Amino acid sequence: MMSIRRWWLAAVVLLLPGIGLAHVTVWPRESKAGAYEKYVVRVPTEGKVATQSVELRVPEGVTIVSMGAPAGFSYELKRTGDKVTAIVWSMNIAPGEFAEFAFMARNPSTGGPLAWHAIQRFVDGTSTEWTGAAGTRHPASVTQIAAGASEHAH
Repeated sequence: MMSIRRWWLAAVVLLLPGIGLAHVTVWPRESKAGAYEKYVVRVPTEGKVATQSVELRVPEGVTIVSMGAPAGFSYELKRTGDKVTAIVWSMNIAPGEFAEFAFMARNPSTGGPLAWHAIQRFVDGTSTEWTGAAGTRHPASVTQIAAGASEHAH
């Protein structure tokens, strides 16, 4: 019986670092097709080096409508023609802290997953790309878009 407890404890201890690993996430996790949505990007600094900026690539079919007013940070909109294709927020986020950045967007008119690819840049010049599939070491944040939103969402 004691060996089972030791194995369980060892398993929990080994899993804790993975559970504690935070990453760039976009909220909400679910929305509706064609709807206007307030999205919040949460950027933690889990290592020993401060975050300097985060770049969020805007998924195909998402239209940026407006940006949250800067409070201690700045942002830049990257465009292709009239379409915003990425947002770069700049702010020093110390280790053990996180920041949240908000924007309004209109969702695509069809349902399905929206993968939010992000690049987190640190003050030492390194970066982490949050672009992987679910379950990988550096997963992209995903918002599931449900089909059938009201056509009157304006």
